[in-house]
Amino acid sequence: MSNNKNLLVEYIPFVYNQVELNESIHENRTVRVPAILQRANQKNQNGRVYPKDILLRESQKYLVEFVNQHRALGECDHPESRTVVNLANVSHNVVEMHWEGDDLVGIVEILSTPSGNIVKELMRSGIRLGLSSRGVGSVKTLGEGAVEVEDDYSLICFDIVSNPSTDGAFLAEGINRSLEQNRVSRINDLINDFFTELG
Repeated sequence: MSNNKNLLVEYIPFVYNQVELNESIHENRTVRVPAILQRANQKNQNGRVYPKDILLRESQKYLVEFVNQHRALGECDHPESRTVVNLANVSHNVVEMHWEGDDLVGIVEILSTPSGNIVKELMRSGIRLGLSSRGVGSVKTLGEGAVEVEDDYSLICFDIVSNPSTDGAFLAEGINRSLEQNRVSRINDLINDFFTELG
């Protein structure tokens, strides 16, 4: 095992329902997005493989110490080489987490903080965003451009980022269609209000 612990970040994009997002923002409701938080036993675009037993251990610890205590906070974008979450940059909270096969999945609540509002506006504008794990640990070379995360890995948090490294599940799916539906709905509401006032 290597003695050098590095900051390890992974990117997994995620999908949300644009219509539900727009309605939640428009009606000032809580915005919650389902997401793949991390993936085990698969080489990602950064060339890293996370053994499932290590991720199981770290996800259970994170569930007990952070998710269940309603403090699984993350930032809008990764900070440079930081191993703590900066409360001034918090944009979201992971409110639910479980395993589906080799995928660690959960629900991310976008907060009404300055950074959270930036995330909501980016999502509403159709910007592709992803969720990224942040942790520290060492790696060993497997060959063919792959490295495996070792047993000293420690999960810190999940951040929202613009640079996902895993294919699929982008946030921007269906944005143009649902934005147009949202505009039409608003126009219809205005027309109805106008005729109601006349009536």
